[in-house]
Amino acid sequence: MDFELKWFPSHREVPPAVDVDAALDETVDYWARWGGHCRQDGAYGAAVKRSLLVLRALTHYETGGIVAAPTTSLPEDFGGSRNWDYRYCWLRDAALTLESMLTHGYESEALKWRNWLLRALAGDPEDIQIMYGVGGERDLPEKELDHLPGYQDARPVRVGNAAVSQYQADVVGEVMVALERLRLAGGREDHFSWALQCALLGFVENHFNDKDFGLWEMRGSARYFTHSRVMMWSAFDCGVRAVRDHGLQGPVAHWEEIRKRLRKEIMNRGFNHELNCFTQTYGGRQVDAALLALPQVGFLAYADERMLGTVSMLEKELLTEDRLLLRYRTESGIDGLEPGEHPFLACSFWLVEQYARTGRLTEAKALMDTLVGFSNELGLLSEEYAVKEKRMAGNFPQAFSHLALVRAADAMHGVDRLSMAVKETE
Repeated sequence: MDFELKWFPSHREVPPAVDVDAALDETVDYWARWGGHCRQDGAYGAAVKRSLLVLRALTHYETGGIVAAPTTSLPEDFGGSRNWDYRYCWLRDAALTLESMLTHGYESEALKWRNWLLRALAGDPEDIQIMYGVGGERDLPEKELDHLPGYQDARPVRVGNAAVSQYQADVVGEVMVALERLRLAGGREDHFSWALQCALLGFVENHFNDKDFGLWEMRGSARYFTHSRVMMWSAFDCGVRAVRDHGLQGPVAHWEEIRKRLRKEIMNRGFNHELNCFTQTYGGRQVDAALLALPQVGFLAYADERMLGTVSMLEKELLTEDRLLLRYRTESGIDGLEPGEHPFLACSFWLVEQYARTGRLTEAKALMDTLVGFSNELGLLSEEYAVKEKRMAGNFPQAFSHLALVRAADAMHGVDRLSMAVKETE
């Protein structure tokens, strides 16, 4: 016997019943055809295809907005307060999704995501947010639902996300990198798209001296996060490339000067010569897994000695006994929350990519096999993984984890992700 559950406004007539068997056949046919276009093979080809299917399923079919996860308040720390609402569209996730779709044969989907990005960002650049609702909603206040116990009594249960009001300096860089890679893949700019990108670079310049809350949406004090400053560099690098390599119009000499200034600043303040590594924040001594993104955007080569020194410090400070990578040490108090969380899967996938791009293939394969093994029977991954408890942690399924899986598999398979060459003469 088939059962159908449908919502409809009470003032309308009850809609007709669906032919469940026909609808199921149609659904299976659609997803099989969509997945059949995936360009990928190799040892992790099936995991890549599954991840791309997950990303497509997290995308709103009308607006094109991709949610970070379809859940709220599934705890990162069981019984703790690190419970967040991820049912919104982060610009960062949308930009990274565009890159993955381009790499694996979904050019039309990449264009749709670009159009969502452009609609979300339309208007005054000073009003830019890091996230929006699936329909472009901007007002996403965070509320705590005290009457709900939460998953295994993890409190509070949250609706909305206070990070929506944060300044995160890396976001424009993420968007600019994705749109540069779309150009490299043959995508053509229209008048609105390029004008908006120029306006975004103006926004970054206007906030050049502002501290931010970083990739991980810290709830402590704003700081100069090295990763954020690198992504600002990357934003101007993409602007320069758009003019020099693609013939677009813009104040390229001015952007080159800002890019040069940022690089000098990052090398002077974000790299600790005593520790031989980049640090989480300017003048700090802690490291952060987000630093693995530096070679991903062309700031320096994967095998650069400074990057290798940073990887060595990440291994020393952030690898768990199970050889998984933490985001950062929560005991430092930098995030303004009680310490304690499980390894963030995306970070370990980034480490796989770093290993693979520098010839550490045995270590890369061992870690990749472990991470893929954390998937459930449907090939889905959560935000974090609790190894001792042998269970997933955090919201689920998590777009960021699947995006990082695709990147790692591409590195393992030797796939060219339309990467941007490092300009040593800069």
